[in-house]
Amino acid sequence: MTNFLDFEKPIAEIDAQIEELRRVHLQNDDVDLSDEIGRLEQKCEKLITSIFSNLSPWQITQLARHPLRPFTLDYIPRIFSDFQELHGDRSFGDDKAIVAGLAKFNGQGVAIIGHQKGRDTNSKIERNFGMPKPEGYRKAQRIARLAEKFSMPIFTFVDTPGAYPGIDAEERGQSEAIATSLLTLVELNTPIIASVIGEGGSGGALAIGVADRVIMLQYSIYSVISPEGCASILWKDSNRAKEAAQAMGLTTTVLGKHKLVDAIVKEPIGGAHRDVDETARRLKNQLQTSLESIMDMPQDQLLASRYEKLMSYGKFEPV
Repeated sequence: MTNFLDFEKPIAEIDAQIEELRRVHLQNDDVDLSDEIGRLEQKCEKLITSIFSNLSPWQITQLARHPLRPFTLDYIPRIFSDFQELHGDRSFGDDKAIVAGLAKFNGQGVAIIGHQKGRDTNSKIERNFGMPKPEGYRKAQRIARLAEKFSMPIFTFVDTPGAYPGIDAEERGQSEAIATSLLTLVELNTPIIASVIGEGGSGGALAIGVADRVIMLQYSIYSVISPEGCASILWKDSNRAKEAAQAMGLTTTVLGKHKLVDAIVKEPIGGAHRDVDETARRLKNQLQTSLESIMDMPQDQLLASRYEKLMSYGKFEPV
């Protein structure tokens, strides 16, 4: 029950009934409850479809933060092979909020850079809740330059509430590290594909989000600030986060409409955490499609297209 969100409580209740019937069924060979279990499973499936067909921006935000939602390290073994993680920024240390390394994608050498959160208390602390410090972004820059040197495409996976705002990060040049990461990705002479797989929060997400193709999972979010942060600034009240989420346009529906993302990957009914393998399969297919669309572009055309794409953000027409 603890892994169900508030709006999923009706689903949780039926799931609990199903589990209880299964337990009784296994313990009693004389009692055949298969018909009743089947009926409840059908009821549960219809309820999930009904609830998830009309989610609010705040509910989608909650899904993007779901405690069981797959992270970068959940997708890597399902999409890539021969992954070799590389550590450190060659300047200060290794930031475990950023995972980076080399792998193969359908037999082709590629580089991977992604945010990584933790599951339990210890891993959350170790990964700093997915909030990178400057050394994390400098590690990302190092791997990106390495990929360029060997003409390898880069895949980034965005999933962070934002860059770490602590004093130690500021002392080591957090804003400079983010800005340099943005510049590095803009200038790279190799294809870049970014996937928003959970939270895409603020400059912490943008630092590895500059790409030739931007993909979002259906129930992920992407914005310049969290709903809580937005509410705190606008209304001095973080409890109005639900209201802020409605106004911010952080869902795939709005971002796709304004052409701020290039592709949206539909998640299994109920969210990515309900079927990680299927989500990874769908994401892999989209990654392959996106890579094929830019892989053979001449370098000057690739860079020009990337620059034009970035410059198109924020354009508007007078009414």
